[in-house]
Amino acid sequence: MGVERAVAELGVLIYPGAQLAAVHGLTDLFGVADRIAVEHQAAQLPRLRVSHWQVENEQAPVRVYDSHPAAETGLLAVLIPPSIAGFSAEQASPGLLQWLRDQHGRGATLGGVCVGSWLLAESGLLNGRSATTHWTSAKAFAERYPDINLKADTPIVDDGDLITTAGLMAWSELGLRLVDRLLGPSIASATARFLVMEHSDSASACGSNFAPILNHGDTSILKVQHWLQSTGATDVSLASMAERSGLEERTFLRRFRAATGLKPTEYCQHLRVGKAREMLEFSNGTIDHIAWTVGYQDPGAFRAIFKKITGLAPSDYRNRFGVTPPAALTR
Repeated sequence: MGVERAVAELGVLIYPGAQLAAVHGLTDLFGVADRIAVEHQAAQLPRLRVSHWQVENEQAPVRVYDSHPAAETGLLAVLIPPSIAGFSAEQASPGLLQWLRDQHGRGATLGGVCVGSWLLAESGLLNGRSATTHWTSAKAFAERYPDINLKADTPIVDDGDLITTAGLMAWSELGLRLVDRLLGPSIASATARFLVMEHSDSASACGSNFAPILNHGDTSILKVQHWLQSTGATDVSLASMAERSGLEERTFLRRFRAATGLKPTEYCQHLRVGKAREMLEFSNGTIDHIAWTVGYQDPGAFRAIFKKITGLAPSDYRNRFGVTPPAALTR
């Protein structure tokens, strides 16, 4: 009754301190994607087999859960969830690190979320590569792993066989990215819609839209952030931001960067470009008008900053990610 479909096994690692919400969330995400793929009845799409791999003491992880027990096909990917408690050296047992190297050597894609990036770094697999991690531990990460090109302001670094993400909740985007790879963008989007998760082709290609850090506890800086968010940072200066915070300019600069991970100018650029991305995707306004709307009097400066942040010129971005004409949706 139909062609036998290939099986793609995705392993989720359970190590001491792993966030179980992410473990079960990824399991549900892949389960939903698999169900949607089955409904499509496309024989060329693989079945998604989700397994959990428990770390015990110094030994290599062992499979403790399997959604579709089947003949051994080898892990297609290993996903390392985050840990609320942060990284500790005890989590990086020799047995686990060797197992990660072995799986990578066998062709598995390894994806690390937050602390997962640290475990990948401990394995040595990220040496000479680019990676990201949670903003609170970026400095310590850079000091501990000088051979890794840390991109702390990038929410996800997809280096093909090694994927690292920065936020505690970034497991959803990592999971959707793998669904996109294995089952295609339409099923990834359908999975995100079903689970009410944010996901877009533009996010995977150009980095997620700007999501400011607001839970840092610095009320003076948070007041400025709320103001910038409400005004779109369209007509601001360092002096006006410092004044609104009630801090002296040098103190404001130091505390703003400590709280948000960005300089005020960078923060405003990301906020403006985020708004411009949305306008390019969902409106038909001219690029010059969009530049003016988000706070740039010089369209040339806007184009340069937009390309620096997204990797694409505004016109190319709109061509790739602009709203699909209604006729194409009925195809």
